[in-house]
Amino acid sequence: MGFLKKLFFILFLSWFFTSCENNESEISRITARPNDPVEEISGLQTIYSDSGAVKVLLEAPVMKKILAPKPITELSKGMKISFYDANLNIISRMKSSYAIHYEQEHRWEARNNVEVVNVKGEKLNTEKLVWDERTNKLLSDNFVKITTSKEIIMGNGFEADQDFSHYKIFNVTGHITLNQ
Repeated sequence: MGFLKKLFFILFLSWFFTSCENNESEISRITARPNDPVEEISGLQTIYSDSGAVKVLLEAPVMKKILAPKPITELSKGMKISFYDANLNIISRMKSSYAIHYEQEHRWEARNNVEVVNVKGEKLNTEKLVWDERTNKLLSDNFVKITTSKEIIMGNGFEADQDFSHYKIFNVTGHITLNQ
């Protein structure tokens, strides 16, 4: 092999080996799927407190945290939430078969078999309920049914404070007085 051929061969090999490097950030960018969870927890129990006082206990069989396109927390197998007063007494409970937390909007959305029960035993049933953390309100634009010891009220649309002690039903579609 002549000198030029050897030189060309050596230059080619050095170019080949130096150009074949893996850039880990580039590989991650190409292979990452943006909706993949960055965190997944089974058997979740989370306590939310304010100034050291317990306000909320959240329980869920599965929790997934997803960052893209917007940060959300998904509770795909349902959740149970207990709201507490200053003396650690449960003042209301909420449960659903599915829930999602939109972190930037400070808003929870519970879907499918949603039930809220307050300290008086009044029960709300609906298929979709929003809990706005900023206003501490429960809201729904779906069909709702509230059952008390004296009556059943049905309607489309609902608003309440987060402990479900005061509420309004919009567009009432039915009202049944229960025998006592």
